[in-house]
Amino acid sequence: MGNGNADMVAFVRARLLDEEQVALGAGGDRWRCPADVPGEVHDRTGGVAFTVRGRGFDQHIALQNPARVLERIETNRVLLGEYVEVAGLDTDRPADDFRSGRAVGLGFAVRQLAAEYAGHPDYQARWLPRFIQ
Repeated sequence: MGNGNADMVAFVRARLLDEEQVALGAGGDRWRCPADVPGEVHDRTGGVAFTVRGRGFDQHIALQNPARVLERIETNRVLLGEYVEVAGLDTDRPADDFRSGRAVGLGFAVRQLAAEYAGHPDYQARWLPRFIQ
């Protein structure tokens, strides 16, 4: 795997680990919004995790529950694993074969994952998605 691609993969893995630790610290639970108490977000024990008023914030917050975050992290790790297998072929001038095309396509997806953390001090602009044909 090219060094720049290895650095990008390591960066995304580290950010996913950060998020995983936060989600596990929050109990790893799935949250819900009971119909009889609008504005409340409950954890699995029925305890109130959040109380908000108006504009559907409760529904939005419930969708960001720790269990869902852990599921997203796992799917992103699978994508990273697929990319690592071909990342050395993800170059500015890829070859015209299937594996290279796969590498560039997966690379685009991984670059998008990295871009979710563009505000992080370790993010590098060279990881921006390439738009090549």
